[in-house]
Amino acid sequence: MSDKLGIIGFGNIAKAIITPLLEKNFINPDQVYCLVKSRKSFDNLINSYPYKINIFLANSTESKLVWDSPIKILSVKPQQLEDLIEISANKNQSNTIVSILAGVSLNKLEKKFPNHNCVRAVTNIPILVRQGLTGITWGSKIDDVKKIFIKKIFQNSSKIYEMPEDYLDIFLSLTSSAPAIVALIIDSLSDGGLSGGLNKKLSEELVIEMILGTILLLKETNIGTSELRNMVTSPGGTTISALNVLENKSFRSALIESILAARNKSKEFS
Repeated sequence: MSDKLGIIGFGNIAKAIITPLLEKNFINPDQVYCLVKSRKSFDNLINSYPYKINIFLANSTESKLVWDSPIKILSVKPQQLEDLIEISANKNQSNTIVSILAGVSLNKLEKKFPNHNCVRAVTNIPILVRQGLTGITWGSKIDDVKKIFIKKIFQNSSKIYEMPEDYLDIFLSLTSSAPAIVALIIDSLSDGGLSGGLNKKLSEELVIEMILGTILLLKETNIGTSELRNMVTSPGGTTISALNVLENKSFRSALIESILAARNKSKEFS
């Protein structure tokens, strides 16, 4: 669809999106035009990134080449958004910004970039291992051809969910914030193993393998979560003793409230 793809900000998430596209020849390195803010980032990419993409500093005269790209992925930190200055001169159907900034609404993006049609894409950290989840909300002027192309950008590294913008805050909470909660649960369970006499490394390995196995069991069978819980819970046994402790500590309520807190904070940002 386009002979150029612009990337504004090239951190870990942007790399996770773009690298599979280059590996699979979906786009050639000379078609990627990347804008970075610092000399350190510039030097690191020049010296270590395996593909020879076009890289420019944000304050350079060559930065216009990135803004000339019909489709641009916006991947800066949210606090850097105000410092960006839109360079594209004319609004037309080929000027599109796909923002992966958490909590920044389409309305805010359209005001910031009046010469662009805007798309919001919320993705999560497992995209680094090509197991991401990406929620996409389309601006009103994004045509079907553009949608297909943009979805292909993300499909190499994540599973795509198209949804109204109102759902993106809770999508972000469940998919982008919750990995930190899962990491905390893994750390806490492995500390339980440590308290029981196992070394930390073995305990954490066992917890991760247990979680992977449990997820596969749920995903590949018709067993529901309640049924699985009943399968391993016997009267007066070890599992019910563990579950009783969690119930007494309001574990379930705490998890629910944590997700809603993340959603509310995302709404504040927008």
